[in-house]
Amino acid sequence: MSGEFNRKFPPGAIASDEDQQKLLSDMERTGLQFLRLIFTDIMGQNKNVEVPASQFAKALRGEIMFDGSSIEGFSRIEESDMLLVPDLRTYAAFPFVDERGKVGRLICDVYNADRTPFAGCPRLTLRRTLAKFSAEGLVPVCGPELEFFLFQKNGDGDPTTRTHDTGGYFDLSPVDKGEDARRDIVNVLEAMGFEIEASHHEVAPGQHEIAFKYAEALETADRVTTFRMIVKKVAADYNLHATFMPKPLSGVNGSGMHTHQSVFREQDGNLENMFFQEDAESQLSDVARWYIGGLLRHARGFVAVTNPLVNSYKRLVPGYEAPVNIAWSDHNRSPLVRVPARRRKGTRCEVRVPDPSCNPYLAFTAMLASGLDGMENKVDPGLPVNLNIFDMSETDKLERGITQLPQNLFEALYELGQDEVLKEALGAHIVRHIIAAKTEVWQEYSAHVSQWELDRYLGAY
Repeated sequence: MSGEFNRKFPPGAIASDEDQQKLLSDMERTGLQFLRLIFTDIMGQNKNVEVPASQFAKALRGEIMFDGSSIEGFSRIEESDMLLVPDLRTYAAFPFVDERGKVGRLICDVYNADRTPFAGCPRLTLRRTLAKFSAEGLVPVCGPELEFFLFQKNGDGDPTTRTHDTGGYFDLSPVDKGEDARRDIVNVLEAMGFEIEASHHEVAPGQHEIAFKYAEALETADRVTTFRMIVKKVAADYNLHATFMPKPLSGVNGSGMHTHQSVFREQDGNLENMFFQEDAESQLSDVARWYIGGLLRHARGFVAVTNPLVNSYKRLVPGYEAPVNIAWSDHNRSPLVRVPARRRKGTRCEVRVPDPSCNPYLAFTAMLASGLDGMENKVDPGLPVNLNIFDMSETDKLERGITQLPQNLFEALYELGQDEVLKEALGAHIVRHIIAAKTEVWQEYSAHVSQWELDRYLGAY
C-alpha cells in the first residue's frame, strides 16, 4: 500500500533474508549490544526477552522461545513454549547508553511453538480486526491523548501521591516543576521516531499530557506501549513516579486516553477519509455516523476493555469532565463520543471514555470492531446531543434516549460477556481470561473495608 499509512505485513511473516541482513548490519554499525524482544500480556503489561548480539540473527528469524506459562493469561504449563516473531518495522534503538552497552528493541507477535497464532496475543488480536477492514480496502487510524501524573517518591524510593507542583491546565514554570522531565520525555520519544505534536500541563496538579501524531491503529498501539515505558523511565531519572492509574487522587480530574478515530480508503494511490462528505449535514458521511452508532451500541461492553481497573470507574463519575453518558455530539465534550471541528482529511470522532491503564491492542480492537459493526449494519447513532449533558436532568436524558455507562467494573464485565460482537473480535481465550482475572480483583475489592467506610460508619453504628 502506498501513501501515508503503510502497514501491510502478514501476521507471522518473517522478513526476507535481505531485510534481516540489512537490519543486522545497521545494528552492528551502530554498536548495538542488546536487543529487547517486547510483547504485552493480556492485562497490557509490557514483557520482554533480551538477547545479546550473538543471538540477533536468531531473533530476527523468529526463533527465540519463552515460557508462556509464567505470563498471566497466556498458557498452561503443558503447552508453555512460545515463539516471539518480531515485526522489523518496529525496530528502534533506545537513546540511553551506559557502560553495559547500547540497547535496541523490536515489538513481537506471540506464536505457539508450531508457529500457529497464539489466541492470547493482544497484538495478533488487533491484527485480526484490521484484516477485516483491509479486506474492504479500509485503513482505520487512531490518535490517542495519554494523560499521566508525576508524583514524588518517599525516602525509601516508593511512590507517594504528593505532587511536584500546583499547576493547572497549560500552566508555565515555575508553577509546573515537571516541565524539565516532560521535555526530556519528548526528546527520548522523538529519538525513537515519534512525531510529538504538543506537551502541556493538564487540569490537576501533577497531571500532564504529551500528544503524538495519529497513525494506523497497529502502529499507534505499538507507540502507546513504548510511550508508557519511556514516561516511567524518564520520570524515575528525575526521582519522580509516573502513573497511568486513571484516578489516583480524589477531588480532581482523572487521567484519560481520549482516542481519535477515522477510517481511510486507498483509491488510485491516494487516501480518502471516509468520514468526510462535503454535502452532508455537518459534513459527516453516513460511514462516520454508522461508525459512531456502532461505538454507542457496544460502549457498555467495551468499557471493560478500555477501562479495565476497579479504579477506572472512579474517574467515570459526574463533575470531572469524563463521560458517563452514552451519546454523541458534533462539538461539545460532555458525551461519550465527540466530533472535533476539523474536516476533510482531519474528520474524525473522539472517543472520550478510555483511560491509559488499558491494553491498547485490545482497547483498539474493541472500539474498531464496534465501529465496523456499526458500518456493516448501518447503525443510526441518533441525533447529536449538543447540550451539556452534565447539566441535564435524568428525565431530560431519558427523553433523549441517553443511557449511562456501567458504574463499576463488575457491571462492565457482565456487559462484555453479553456482547457477541466484542467476544468474537477479542476471541474466547482473551475474553475468558479478562472476565476471570477482573472478577477475582472485583471480589477482592468488594471484600476490602476502606478508610472511607470506617470514617463514615464506625462511630455512627
